Amino acid sequence: MRSVTAALFVALAGLTLAAQRAPLRSSIEVTVVTATVRDADGRLVTGLPKEAFEVYEDGERLPIAQFTNERVPLGLGLLLDISDSMFGRRIKDAEGAVERFLLQLLDPSDAFFVMAFNHEARVLFGWKTEPGGVHDALAKLQPTGSTAIYDALVAALPFIATRPRERAAIVLITDGADTASDITLHDLRPALVRSDAFVYAIAIDTPEPQAIAKRVNVGALNDITGQSGGRTEVVRNTADLDTATASIAEELNSQYVLGYSSSHPGDGKYHSIRVRMINPAYKVRARNGYVAARKASAPDAGPGDVH
Repeated sequence: MRSVTAALFVALAGLTLAAQRAPLRSSIEVTVVTATVRDADGRLVTGLPKEAFEVYEDGERLPIAQFTNERVPLGLGLLLDISDSMFGRRIKDAEGAVERFLLQLLDPSDAFFVMAFNHEARVLFGWKTEPGGVHDALAKLQPTGSTAIYDALVAALPFIATRPRERAAIVLITDGADTASDITLHDLRPALVRSDAFVYAIAIDTPEPQAIAKRVNVGALNDITGQSGGRTEVVRNTADLDTATASIAEELNSQYVLGYSSSHPGDGKYHSIRVRMINPAYKVRARNGYVAARKASAPDAGPGDVH
């Protein structure tokens, strides 16, 4: 795990957005921000022009150099809790929701990988674009052990850093608090800041009696997801997992991607980001900041192949 943690601090190559309808390209000189916009009633807003947005870095407004309001292919990592509390109906409902999410709700142009975790993380399969093997891999899962959420997120980040698609997201499904990680939430935060992935969590918080120390910690999940621009969905029953994953998929299918030239390119320091809407009736979510990657050669390949 320590070697995995060290790998998180390898500089990520920046992404440059070309003009609307054009493909993305790699560049260290452009900072890319993914944004979700909702109206006053909480409905997703799509089709807005570049002029509807403002971007600030460290409080300084910067021109939006590149922009698209069309769907950009996604690289998604799904992390599924298989600790002992997920035994029985819970794991079966989770398997079905995961399978529908990956194979029906994402776009065919997307790529995904899946990790199962309890007290340790295990890769079920690396980057894939095809459904083959997904059902069988999920069906073999046997819940056991304790819960190490923070370690699982750390293990997923090197995959995100070497993803085969431009946008990035992580979806975490868990029914318990972290009881077994080697790292702390405090340690996890800077690692997440170095990633440009939206992080979503689905917290299964049933009304069944459960020790407080093991009950899902929604506050910690909100801390993890909020800084990335993602969010936490709370479900009271595993039967509601389909609705939760569908809501996240709808959001991922409706995002904007903005690119701007930083005043501090490649300095290796943390910089705050604020995306603001010109229309105050719209609410926007985006990551809160990033660490400017120093110039480095991109790796030849990531941990996992696209099939």
